[in-house]
Parts: sequence; C-alpha cells; structure tokens
Amino acid sequence: MKISIITATYNSSATICDTLESVLAQKYEHIEHIIKDGGSRDNTLDLVESFRSRYEAAGKSLIVVSEKDNGLYDAMNKGLALTSGDVIGILNSDDFFTSENIISTVVEKIGEYDAVYGDVHYVNGDDLGKCVRYYSSKSFRRWKMRMGYMPAHPSFYCRKEIYERYGMFDTTFQVAADFEQLLRFIFINRIIVKYLPVDFVTMRTGGASTSGLQSHKKIFADHLKAYKKNDVYSNFFLEGIRYADRMIEKLTRKIFH
Repeated sequence: MKISIITATYNSSATICDTLESVLAQKYEHIEHIIKDGGSRDNTLDLVESFRSRYEAAGKSLIVVSEKDNGLYDAMNKGLALTSGDVIGILNSDDFFTSENIISTVVEKIGEYDAVYGDVHYVNGDDLGKCVRYYSSKSFRRWKMRMGYMPAHPSFYCRKEIYERYGMFDTTFQVAADFEQLLRFIFINRIIVKYLPVDFVTMRTGGASTSGLQSHKKIFADHLKAYKKNDVYSNFFLEGIRYADRMIEKLTRKIFH
C-alpha cells in the first residue's frame, strides 16, 4: 500500500526541515511525499531538495512542484491531483509526525475503513517538547458535526477513491475548507471511519486555526456557510456549544495546571 502525504509550503524555511525529517523517519517505506510550494522567496526549495538523496536512500519518493497558487486549500488541491497513493494524508509545513510509527499504524489499521483519524497536540515554537494543548478526537461522533466538531484534520488519512468520489477542498472557504470537506465526507456521504488512539502530529501554535479571535470569527462564518452549502441543519446556538465546551476546557486546564 502506497501512502501519499501532501505538504503545502510558502516561505517555510524555518520549519520545513522538521517536517521532512519526520517523514523520513517513518518506518514505513512506501511513502510518496508531495511538496506543493507556492513560489517561496526564501530557501525553502533548497532545503527540500537537500533531502532528496536521503528520501531515495530510504525508499521514499519526494515530488516537488513550485508554482503560484491561490492559498492553502488551492495548494492542497493541486497536491491531491498529483497523488498516486492508495491513502492520502496532509502534513502542514510547520508540523511534524509525533513518532516514527504513524504511517505504519495507518497501514496496519485502515483495513476495511475508508479513513482513519486520531489525535494531535500543540506546542509553542520555542519549546517543541512541551505540549500546550492536546486535541483528542476520541469523543468525535458523526452527529456532532452539526455543532462544529470534527476529527483532528492533520490526523485524517483517507483512501484516494473517496476524494475522487466526493471531491476536493472548496476554495471559496477562507479557513475551514477542511471542515466543509469532512462534513461532506463523513456527515453527508457517511464514509466508514475509525478512530485510532494515537498522537499523530505535533503542531506549532499560530496557524490558520489557532491564531486568535479573528480566526475564530472566520471559522464560525465558514461553518455556517458549510451547513448551508450541504443542506445540514444547524444554527448559532448549536455551533456555540463547541465554543462553550472549549472555554470549559481552558478553564479546567488552568485550574488543574
């Protein structure tokens, strides 16, 4: 089974080496790593190319395409179009795999499922070893998508045929095209998914989904747009439950830590 991993980059020289090292360290050999660069002006591409011989020695494939795109989701779609793997995952350019067994676990467990997913955790850029937030997908259920819940997208590994059947990312969404896509896959078309109790990815804070109040406002708006597009009933109250839950989580963490 071949696994395709897509990484979108743009001026990612400060973090891309951690991403590449974590893919290279995976014990599973049949990995196709697609770097879709948006025309970086720093030395991102030079750093990526410096890994090519090591990828080849490890039996892994490194595919690099650099051209202008219209943002992250457009870049991901272009990466998806290049994949030849049986199963596809996305690893952001400022994230890295938490352990060397992630891909081998996906291959072992995906079995008859259309997709598997697990957990991720967040760190600050100045201390990659200290977890500042753990995002567990354990409690996720299909019906919870009406309230804006979703599996941790960086842990989502899905068969290519699902993308071919139900579509790629909708680039009209500003920051939550991943939610809309999973709503389409899991809630609308009811693909067969399986939770794995595994910490897939270490994520640096400050990304599109972790960058403050304005980001959360955009996410809220995108979620409402996703419900409307897919004829899923929800409302401000249902969507607000997730934010109340998050506030309780933060308060609890503050009290006990």
